[in-house]
Amino acid sequence: MFGYVTVCEPELKMKDFRRYKAYYCGLCQTLKERHGSLGQMTLTYDMTFAIILLTSLYEKKLESSMHRCKVHPVKKQVMLRNEFSEYAADMNLILAYYHLKDDWQDEKKVSALLGTAAIRKKAENAVKKYPRQSHAIQRELKELARYEAENSHDIDGTAGCFGRLMEEVLVYQKDMWEEPLRKVGFFLGKFIYIMDAYEDLEQDIKDGNYNPLRSLNQVDNYEERCREILCMMMAESSTAFERLPCLVDADILRNILYAGVWTRYNKLQEKRKEVDHES
Repeated sequence: MFGYVTVCEPELKMKDFRRYKAYYCGLCQTLKERHGSLGQMTLTYDMTFAIILLTSLYEKKLESSMHRCKVHPVKKQVMLRNEFSEYAADMNLILAYYHLKDDWQDEKKVSALLGTAAIRKKAENAVKKYPRQSHAIQRELKELARYEAENSHDIDGTAGCFGRLMEEVLVYQKDMWEEPLRKVGFFLGKFIYIMDAYEDLEQDIKDGNYNPLRSLNQVDNYEERCREILCMMMAESSTAFERLPCLVDADILRNILYAGVWTRYNKLQEKRKEVDHES
C-alpha cells in the first residue's frame, strides 16, 4: 500500500533530487543499523517524506556521511540523517510488524508468520519506545480489517482508518504543530489508501479480492469521481502543509505533495490509453 508519496523527478531540480536521494539512502542505512537486513526491506518512500517534513519543520541538524551498500557496491552514496531518520526507521518496522501479524491472524499466511517471528524482538522494542503511535497503528489496522471482513463499500470509513494511522505517524511530538501535522497525515493517508484501491481494482475484481471501490466502479462517471476524491484528499493535505513554517527543503516537499503523489496515477492513465489505442 505504500510507495505513492515520492518525488516527481522531472519537475525537481537536480540538486534537490540528489538531496532527496540522500535522505532516502540515509533512511535505508539507518534501517540496516537499527534493525538489520530484514528491517532494511521495509524501506519506503513515504517515510522519507516524513523525515524531510519533520526535519524542515523542527529545523533539526543533519549529519552527512558516505556509505556503500548492496544496491551501490562500487560507489559510495551520500546519506543525510538525524533523529527523524531513526524515528522513521522505527515506524517502518512497527508498520511492517503489525501488517505481517494481521496477515497471519486473518489469512494464516506462512510467510507472514515467518516475517513476524524474524522482526518480533526489534519491533516490540520499537513499540515500547513509541506507545502512542504503536497503539494507533494497531487499532486502525484492526478496524480496517473489520471493514474488509464485512466487505464494506464505505470508502470514507476504510480510507479514514489509514488516514488516522498516517496522522499519528507524522505527529512526532504533541506541540503547537500537532493539529496541522495531523491534517497533513490524515488526508495523505486517505489518498494513499484510495489510490492503492484504484490501482488494484481491476486485479481485485479478477481475483475476487476485497476492494472498497467495487460499488463506485458501477457508476458511469467512475473515473471522474475517483480523480475528484483523490484531488480533494491532496488539496486538504497540501492546505494543511502550507500552514507549517517549512522553509528548508520546501521545494522537495511541495514537489511531493503537488506532483510526486500523482506519479503512479499518471502512469496508470498512460498505460490505459495505450491499451485502448491498441484495441
